[in-house]
Amino acid sequence: MKLKENTIIKSIRKLFIDDRFILILIFTNSLAIFLQGFSNLSKEIILFTDIIDSIITLLFGIEVIVKWKTHGTKEYFRSHWNKLDFVLIMLAFPALAHWFINVDSGSLSWLLIFRAIRVFKFFRFLKFIPEIDKLAIGIKRALKDSVLVFFGFVLYNFIISVFSCYMFKDLAPEYFANPVQSFYTTFRVFTVEGWYEIPELISERSGTVMAFFSKIYFMLILLTGGILGLSLVNSIFVDAMVSDNNEDLEKKIDRLASQVDEIKRLLQNDRKQDKI
Repeated sequence: MKLKENTIIKSIRKLFIDDRFILILIFTNSLAIFLQGFSNLSKEIILFTDIIDSIITLLFGIEVIVKWKTHGTKEYFRSHWNKLDFVLIMLAFPALAHWFINVDSGSLSWLLIFRAIRVFKFFRFLKFIPEIDKLAIGIKRALKDSVLVFFGFVLYNFIISVFSCYMFKDLAPEYFANPVQSFYTTFRVFTVEGWYEIPELISERSGTVMAFFSKIYFMLILLTGGILGLSLVNSIFVDAMVSDNNEDLEKKIDRLASQVDEIKRLLQNDRKQDKI
């Protein structure tokens, strides 16, 4: 009897450590949550998908326990993917409360937030993407190398937004009523959205001189922030992303150059010996 129990425990442990089984659970869970987004489905289908989601959430909890006991606390949390899994699963567990209490009413309605958070379990797909670790390292390096450029871009956006707020808040309050709203509007212009609609609106509400000035002003914003600014940010980010490949090539070239120098040195020594 005890041997049978040990066999069952080992089988369960092997099952929850198998990435293929976890991937199937993630895919099924994602499909269930996706279907629940359609309001025209029957109550039976919605209930069925809700049950599937809750069962898989419990299975994810068992997965955490199994891996935790198998690898130990220190080894388990050494992996960044395990940390992400743990956080996502812990955030999803409060969503199970709707089976026991009515979260749609009273002070417990805040639990509906956790019902929405369960969507973030989709992020568990990331760990199964080939070469995702290298991609994550590249993104981390790119963010680190681009931080000053990002800061400069945000600072430029801030300066333009404050200036635009004082210039156009009376003419276009729906876009420049306050610095925060102006900051968002300026960023929209940087992304080539509404860059001509906004000056057209200001032109309709102002005189000829202001209309001409506003059009030139927003053209300059688009040119400096949208075209040049974003292009600079993108180029530096992409260059940092692929810099690892460049470093590998540089190391290979350096090794090749050292080997060539060594061969030259040996040939020179052979010639000297021949002369002797």
